[in-house]
Parts: sequence; structure tokens; C-alpha cells
Amino acid sequence: MRHFAHAARRVAAQRGKLEKVAIIAEYLRTLDDDDLVAAARFFTGTPFAARDERSLNLGGRTIAAVAGRIWNFERARLAEQYRESGDLGTAIGTLVRPALDLALFAPETLTPARLAAEFAAIAAAAGKHAGRTREAILERILRACTEPDEAAYAVKIATGDLRIGVREGLINEAIAQAFDVTEARVRRAVMASGDIGATALAARRGTLDELRIAYGTPIAAMLASPIVHGERYPELADAAWITEDKYDGIRAQAHVDGETVRIFSRTLSDVAASYPEIVSALRAQRTRMILDGEIVAWRDGGVLPFRTLQSRLQRKNLDAHLLAELPVKFVVFDALAIEDDLLIDEPLAMRRMRLADAVRPNENLELAPFAALETGSPASEVNARFDAARARGHEGLMLKRSDTPYTPGRRGKAWRKLKRELATLDVVIVAVEWGHGKRARVLSDYTFAVRGGDGSLLTIGKAYTGLTDAEIADLTSRFLALEIGRRGRAIAVEPRIVLEVAFDVVQRSDLHESGYALRFPRIVRIRDDKPPDEIDTLARVDEIHAAMLERERLTP
Repeated sequence: MRHFAHAARRVAAQRGKLEKVAIIAEYLRTLDDDDLVAAARFFTGTPFAARDERSLNLGGRTIAAVAGRIWNFERARLAEQYRESGDLGTAIGTLVRPALDLALFAPETLTPARLAAEFAAIAAAAGKHAGRTREAILERILRACTEPDEAAYAVKIATGDLRIGVREGLINEAIAQAFDVTEARVRRAVMASGDIGATALAARRGTLDELRIAYGTPIAAMLASPIVHGERYPELADAAWITEDKYDGIRAQAHVDGETVRIFSRTLSDVAASYPEIVSALRAQRTRMILDGEIVAWRDGGVLPFRTLQSRLQRKNLDAHLLAELPVKFVVFDALAIEDDLLIDEPLAMRRMRLADAVRPNENLELAPFAALETGSPASEVNARFDAARARGHEGLMLKRSDTPYTPGRRGKAWRKLKRELATLDVVIVAVEWGHGKRARVLSDYTFAVRGGDGSLLTIGKAYTGLTDAEIADLTSRFLALEIGRRGRAIAVEPRIVLEVAFDVVQRSDLHESGYALRFPRIVRIRDDKPPDEIDTLARVDEIHAAMLERERLTP
């Protein structure tokens, strides 16, 4: 892993995409087959392939405790380093020192394949002493790290927080460059197989076309960029668009393969058990397919607010009363695969045609209605459709270019979401504090961050209001399990919990690392359906700020 760590460090130091791709490609070419498979997966920041449901179940507290035993540092020192870096792997790396007993315990050289095998052993740990087993294996991994960077990146991979300024698309390009194939073929193979490691090996061997669609392997969702409600929409010029209602529900991806039906959330977790009526509706279909859509609460012919879905989230044991009181429906708006055809490279217009031919709507399954928006349509037409969507009880309006492919995991300009509110951000909590008065025994004050251009987390505000007492109590136990350090009443936590935060004004400020402060921030909802790597960015804050100033006829 020393060579992986050196390559990762070099990648992190580069600003240019081409340089990053070249470094990774050069490194991948040097590896044998087993190391290639593992390293390609590791560069995506995860220990396992996307299609692999295993998890390490290693919390930050456990990792910190094991590292502290090996390198003999106090928890307070780690907390201090974490506050400086905002990253557990980096913080531990700064404290790595030669262990006196290293020669007695070090296993064979830690390679990517060896680390992958150790991760597999951690994931397989079960039974009464599973926790001890995981700790023992983790200790074996860390003792095998002979350099600070090696330890830092082993921890980064274990926690899924690599932070070297790369995304899966860049790794695809590196694989293509390393083995002289097109990036498009690599991307399709990754989407089909759900395993970037297997794809890298197939690219080396010239067998990319042999990889088939892996039903049951989630594909990252295509994302929409927001636009501000107004009197003109320059973003929509010179292209043909369709409009759909923006549903106030849970984004979901359904994999239908005969009797086997799986439903994945935005975090790529299987949530099918929470929605048995949708599973039944999908089982009634006669076609194998991967569908993208929204789960909404539905009653008397209309959609219910998102908050009504809270009682269904992550619930596996549902009684008849709850199912009757809170019926749900899957509204489908895209098709990623039908039978053996992967459709992500087809234009949206073609995907919608295939979708209409494949899906048979029923009580709990319907196709999202859409309408064409001609090139050059006036803003009044867009606003009229927006108002109609709101009148139907929906959150706003979606606008999608009809000639574009499905780009998994990307927030580009081909999909746009129009909402009335200027000021909402999806943020991740990085620190919490004990409350006051009746909340003195719960963690109710949350410091949150957006993501910078280099992947770092930049604080932008603190929120106290918007959640119920029950939600705050539940979050308190979750935060305590994510604790990585504390100072007085403040506790630093792993950045795992995402919130949607509303605010009235964004203004320049030196108070927070982002350079901005939010006026009257309030929590709209907990976003357990959204992973931390999909929170809003500093660039998005810049856009909101600029748009606000423009409306006020000011300049930045």
C-alpha cells in the first residue's frame, strides 16, 4: 500500500484533471491482476465494489482507539489534529510513529490485494466476539503500515473518505488511458457490472464487452442543478426540454428481475422492505428493468407532504394499520436498463419511449406525466407550469433536456430543478453541542458544512431549530456513536449525517471556513436518503449569493 499511498498523495497535490488521470493510469499499469482489482476500487474511496453489500462496521471511535494503542497517542491529540484537517485518516497519519513492537507483529507487506482480504475478513466477522475480531484485524492492518501516508490512506479507505479530488468518472478515464480503451466503454462496463475493479481487469484483458448488466447492483442517480424562479431563464435557451412535476418524496431506483425486486435509496441502501406494496406492484411487471423514480405518500388522488413519509423510512416491520393510513406510490420517470439493454447512453426522449412500452401502471405504480417545452419558450410558460405543479401539491418543476444521456452521479446542466425558495442547502454535520434548558441532556446545536472544490468540508453555519424532540433524541444517540473528539460542551463527529437547511440570507463572513454565513438557518429535514458526498458545494453557495445580489441589483 506504500505505492498506492504515494500515488494518492501525488493525485491529491494536483489541481488539473489530466495530471490526476495520468498519475492513476501510470500506477494501475504497474499492478498485478489482484492488486489492480483492489486498487481500482480503493480509488473510488470504498473498500468494496458498488455491487457488494458488505460493510466494515468500523466506527471512528474504534479506529481511533486501535490507532492510539499502536502509536501511543492521547485521544485529545487526535481530536486536535482532526479539527485541523477534518479528516480522520489525515489526523491519524500525523500521529504515526514507529511502534516498538512492530517487528514482532507486522505481517507480510501490505498490498492492495492484502488489504482487500483483510477488509473482507472484517466484514465477515460475526457472532458474540465480532467486535473484538474486527479490532484485532484492524490492528493487524495498521501495524503493517510502515509510513504515515500508508496508515492515513488505509483509514481513509476504511471510512470511505479518500479526499484526493477524484470521482468515479475520473477513475474510469484513468483505466481507459492505462489500458488503451475508450472511456465510454469503461463507463458502460462499470454501470453494467457495478464493479470498477472487475472493469479495470476486463480492460486490461480486452474483455469489457463480456460484462453484463448486474441486476440488483445500484447505479448512482443522475442529479439536477437548481435554477432560481424568476422572469427569465437563460439556462433553458437553445435546447428542447421536457417538464415534469418535482415530487416531494424519496428518490428511488428499482431493479425488477422476475420475482426479485430491489429498491435502492439515494444512499444505495436496499429499502424494499419498507415499501411492500411497491414491491408487489413491480413484481406484476413482465419485463426485467431498472427504473428511476420517486416514492411519494399518496391519498385520495393527491400527493402528501414529505414529512408524512417519515414513519415509513427505514421501517422493515409494517403493520396493516400503517400501510392503510399511509399508502405510497412509485412514480417512475426514467429507465436505465430494459432486459439486456443498458440505456444510459440513449437520449432521454428514447428512454421515455422505452419506458412507456415496458411499464404497466397499476395502483401503486405510475409513469410521471411530462410535456415538451419548445425551444425559446417564454418564462411565463415555465412559470405557469411551475404554478400548476405546485397547485397539484408538488414541490416544484423539473426541466430535462430531451436529447441528453443519463449521467450517473453527476449534477450537470441537462436536468434542472425549479423551486420557489432561493435558500436551501444540503449540508453535513461536523460538530454538535449539548443544548440548554430542557435540551441540556441532548445534542441539539449542530455545526454544518458544505464541500469545497477540493473535497474538503467548510463550515458555513449552525442550526438549532426545525426538528422535533423525538428527532433530536434519536440524533443524540447517533452523534455519540460518531464521536471523534470533544472540547467542553462541543463534540466533533464523523461527517455522516446530512440535513437540508433553509435560510433567508447568505452573506460574506469570516466567522466560518466557507467565507459565508447564513441568516436565520433552520433545519427543514434530516436527509438520511442522501450520502455526505452529495451535499451542496461552495460553488453552489457562490451561485446563491450572486443570484441574491443580482435580484437586489447589487454586485458581489
